[in-house]
Amino acid sequence: MDWKNLPGSGGGVEDRRGRGGGGGIAVGGVGGLIIALIAMFFGIDPGAILGSGSSEPQQTQSQSGQPQADDTEYQFVNQIHRSTNLVWDGIFTQAGRTYNEPRLILYTQGTSSGCGAASSAVGPFYCPADSSIYLDTSFFAQMDRQLGGGGDFAYSYVIAHEVGHHVQNELGIADQVSRKQRTARTEAEANSYSVRLELQADCFAGVWGSKVQTVANLTQEDLREAVSTAEAIGDDNLQRQSGSRVVPDSFTHGSAQQRVNWFMKGLRSGDANTCDTFSVPYRQL
Repeated sequence: MDWKNLPGSGGGVEDRRGRGGGGGIAVGGVGGLIIALIAMFFGIDPGAILGSGSSEPQQTQSQSGQPQADDTEYQFVNQIHRSTNLVWDGIFTQAGRTYNEPRLILYTQGTSSGCGAASSAVGPFYCPADSSIYLDTSFFAQMDRQLGGGGDFAYSYVIAHEVGHHVQNELGIADQVSRKQRTARTEAEANSYSVRLELQADCFAGVWGSKVQTVANLTQEDLREAVSTAEAIGDDNLQRQSGSRVVPDSFTHGSAQQRVNWFMKGLRSGDANTCDTFSVPYRQL
């Protein structure tokens, strides 16, 4: 993937790396294993995990200095983020809407967020309270170790998925899902809405990939990296990895096959309108 070729627009990435703070989650034993698995989900609004649940954005420190020109980690994340801004701004403009860009915040170990204290143990997440994506890039190394692979396009998929949650927030989809979950009659029904939300974010990530695949010179190997990641973070695979039996009613993000299917649907079509996971019968997702 030639990510340096990607065009972009809008603001850059806020760099909080090396500051510390923000609290954290104790990781160890069985609880640590569960947290590590949750971290792989690339989820939305981790308030229940983070322990705050605050709906008001917290004050954060201003950026301390600009990253060095040879800071490849920062440059990569910044370029992917800016390219998603360009793609979604174009899609929203065509639909007669205005796209409000999310912030993307890089941090090390812990920081504060509008959804509470963020810890690297939680993994990448989107906080709707402050319209921000939080990412400790050490998660990419964790992907390599625990998911059995990585690569630039797989890392980009992680970022694009979180941006997909911001798109849902912009469109009011996330609020609609929250209301549905509050009135759900069973936990399984509430979980089914979460699955639809996550699969749509996967599809939105694929739409971004479709829009940039030519300029980024995506290869079949790049696509295999992203597909392997989508498979690895399926609820069924994560439950097996934790030593648990697979319980479909407990899924909150979708099976490995579902995640791959919806990512590829967005990638093949390049059309966000194909990502309507809410009109498909649940068993046919």
